[in-house]
Amino acid sequence: MKIVEILLVEAPHQPGNMAKVLTIIGDMGITVEGLNAIRRLYKDTVWELTIEYDDSLDMQVLVDQINALPETKVVGKSDRVFNRHKGGKIKTQSSIEINSLEVLRDVYTPGVARVCQAIKAAPEKIKEYTNIQNTVAIVTDGTAILGLGDIGPEAGLPVMEGKAAIFSELADISGVPILLKEKDPLRIIETVESISSSFGAILLEDIKAPECFQIEAELVQRLDKPVFHDDQHGTAIVTLAALLTATKRVGMCIKEKTFGQIGLGAAGMGICSLLLEYGVKEVLGADINEKAKKKLRGDGGTPVSLEELMQKADIVVATTGVKGLIKPEMVREGQIIMALTNPDPEIEPDVALEHGAAFATDGKTVNNMLAFPGLFRGTLDAGVTNITHQMKIAAAETLSSLAKEDALVPSALNKEAHRAVAEAVYDSALKQKQY
Repeated sequence: MKIVEILLVEAPHQPGNMAKVLTIIGDMGITVEGLNAIRRLYKDTVWELTIEYDDSLDMQVLVDQINALPETKVVGKSDRVFNRHKGGKIKTQSSIEINSLEVLRDVYTPGVARVCQAIKAAPEKIKEYTNIQNTVAIVTDGTAILGLGDIGPEAGLPVMEGKAAIFSELADISGVPILLKEKDPLRIIETVESISSSFGAILLEDIKAPECFQIEAELVQRLDKPVFHDDQHGTAIVTLAALLTATKRVGMCIKEKTFGQIGLGAAGMGICSLLLEYGVKEVLGADINEKAKKKLRGDGGTPVSLEELMQKADIVVATTGVKGLIKPEMVREGQIIMALTNPDPEIEPDVALEHGAAFATDGKTVNNMLAFPGLFRGTLDAGVTNITHQMKIAAAETLSSLAKEDALVPSALNKEAHRAVAEAVYDSALKQKQY
């Protein structure tokens, strides 16, 4: 894992002193991300030095080497990531300024009673007089947090807060983390069902397979509001967008080619499902789990071995978490290969290209953050109760159409892209409403 840390280094204000510090850092294989002079003393300068290093490095060795330089010392350090998480990343804030007794009486007692009665008489008015259509529950049981595995819901809260912060920043949606200390799928389903009336939609996050499939499917059936498992479908949307861009650039029609998915967990199964709905001719899947392969067959795909998949597939996506799983000799001339495991992919893109791939990339280009903000914004605005494959495809096609130059998809921070996704999803939802 990469760690970003900030060092405060005090060094004599003379030519060559910081160069010595940077030489030590470079010799230890550390990347410098930023360097700023923040304070000038009588004879010294205090530098703010931002570095990125592997977590296997003993930072004290670096500090000791810098302190061994003449009149140079590390006077402070901080972890940039932890600094940005301190105190949490989200808060609930009033949308109305309560600055008089008149306003207070209107928004709370006694005036609020009239609004409650109106909603009781006409339940659909809850969408007009509350924030429910702008609120999404972000639900996790903590069993599949990032690549860390089952670390528990509390340890996963920073991820859920991050999701909520992205919702707020990019889609003006209030995301509310919901941590469930429960692993039984049926009890999770019942719990989410019981609290669902508080939210306009449900986002399931970092719940391990195969439980995630059962939980989502059952909630979709039980609830009259959108339910979306981001690990499956968010990844699938952005992967399809990247594939549409890549196939267009190499002159390949994705629907006429054989697609191969290596790894049939939540993300892999979501990708297969969406590509089948998109109309891809044949979808192959490889996994060591027999239940996963059985599910793929039930969904319309064909389970095969890794070797057979690499021999037959024109387009290959891997989401296994296994570094170097795809051997260079497995690559066929003209294949598109997307090895999405971070930080170390199943095969390095340059290695795949050297062995004949027409196009190759890794997981740094596929970020499901590109999908879920706009998808939920468009869904909530349309007032539909389901997120359909057509809506997901509309999001993917929009993202692909906005890719610039050599990029497969737009930047994750491109607010225009998120707005465009919201509009495309909204339009798709309204078309389906008419039928």
